Amino acid sequence: MKEVKVYAPATIANLVCGFDVLGLCLNEPSDIMHVKLLHEKKVIIHSADGYNLPSDPAQNTAGAPLLAMIEEANLRIGFDVTIQKNIKPGSGIGSSAASAAGAVVAANHLLDNIFSKEDLVRFAMFGEKVASGVKHADNTAPCIYGGVTLIRSIFPLDIISVPAPKLFITVVHPQIEVRTSDAREILRKEVLLKDAIRQWGNIAGLVTGFMKNDYELIGRSLEDVIIEPVRSMLIPGFHEVKKIMQRSWCIGRWHFGFRSFYFYA
Repeated sequence: MKEVKVYAPATIANLVCGFDVLGLCLNEPSDIMHVKLLHEKKVIIHSADGYNLPSDPAQNTAGAPLLAMIEEANLRIGFDVTIQKNIKPGSGIGSSAASAAGAVVAANHLLDNIFSKEDLVRFAMFGEKVASGVKHADNTAPCIYGGVTLIRSIFPLDIISVPAPKLFITVVHPQIEVRTSDAREILRKEVLLKDAIRQWGNIAGLVTGFMKNDYELIGRSLEDVIIEPVRSMLIPGFHEVKKIMQRSWCIGRWHFGFRSFYFYA
């Protein structure tokens, strides 16, 4: 096979209280990646829909992971990549991760799957570094593994797939663009011990709720006392929408018996 098309799904990372460690994969939307083998050691990037994507592969979230893959495997071939962006850049649901993950999954398929999923996440992190300035895996891991993932460690990379009950996810998009690099830049460098303890409890509760299919525990753990108070300033109307979502959860839970909940990006 010399050409492949893959669908790279959107993801929700920084999952409520799980900044940089928890993420989940969505059914839709998905970027579409067309990747072809080249008989030259280079990477060519095309945009199929007019987005101003960097043509320099080293500065492109799909190109940088492929360059890392070529270098590590000492390949004598390259890849021609056409990206159809159905996940709007800056939308907060893993647009850069979809490009990075889709590229390496497609390339690996063309190479007869010589790399493991963990390897693919490791390569995809080069794309996330292009996008945000740092390597992180809470979007690329669920994009490649599917479902809910826990990134216990980045160096060395340690990814755990977390079993979870059936989830209904509502994504509310305010039609504004927030760059990941900007959102990381405003975060506090130090946190109070009491906030850290509360956050750890919520992370542990959220993971345990997933594994035990305990919707009540999941609902109680949907709280972020460290990242959300800062980043929410970048999203007009965030707190008003959150209150409506929380009220909808309570009404559905107590009056109609619905078992659904909401995540806040």
